[in-house]
Amino acid sequence: MAVESIDYDACSDCGECYETCPLDVYDRAGSTYYIAHHDDCMACFLCEIDCPQDAIYISPKRSRPVVLPY
Repeated sequence: MAVESIDYDACSDCGECYETCPLDVYDRAGSTYYIAHHDDCMACFLCEIDCPQDAIYISPKRSRPVVLPY
């Protein structure tokens, strides 16, 4: 699993993670965003980089190997 956690104390519910993720790992319940599809994460780190509150932690270990050549 690449996406490990969201620090909801730091999260401002801005939706950057939801908008940035190319694989739709995140979903929304009301105004709160959450990790809906852990297994789809490819550990691209875009959500962690774009999060203005540094509320997302991505494990450096990929959940599935990258198949090369892509």
